[in-house]
Amino acid sequence: MMRQWPIFVAALLALSGLSAVAAYELTTLRTGDWQEIAWPFPRDGWPAGRAFRCGAAECGGVEVYVRPKFGFCNCTTGVADDDEVDRVADVDMISARFAPLKTGDVVRVVDMSGRIRAYDLDMPDGRRSAIGIAVSRRCDLLVAAAQGRGDAAQVQRAALRFLESGELKQWLADAMGR
Repeated sequence: MMRQWPIFVAALLALSGLSAVAAYELTTLRTGDWQEIAWPFPRDGWPAGRAFRCGAAECGGVEVYVRPKFGFCNCTTGVADDDEVDRVADVDMISARFAPLKTGDVVRVVDMSGRIRAYDLDMPDGRRSAIGIAVSRRCDLLVAAAQGRGDAAQVQRAALRFLESGELKQWLADAMGR
């Protein structure tokens, strides 16, 4: 009986490991050409979000980083101006050297309204385009930043199309407590 104990423990550990891998694979979102990747940013005052990369040629390797920020919004006006997008949309986590390309626009994502703004990023490996999105519901924000090697319009189209995809749209609604 004593010789069987290590075999039992090894089998139990192997089964537990396989269960953990299966659970991770089931919770990792894959939607079309998009694949979930690890959250690439260091911890800050907000919980880590979810990060995704598009491998298809038409979106040019765009990456989207999205997360809720609860209790971080003006409960009356929501996201009212571009300065707020600059402050909260996490573009500064991609690169501290970012510059807005133009005045932002009003946007709706998952039935929440706010603003979207395009940026030029100075990265160690060259220039990239980025998009910052901040939308609100009551006193809570949903922020997204997207970056890619294409022009800002291409990055914006890819990011908005992805944020409105079925699987992600459901996760966003759930994350915002709907």
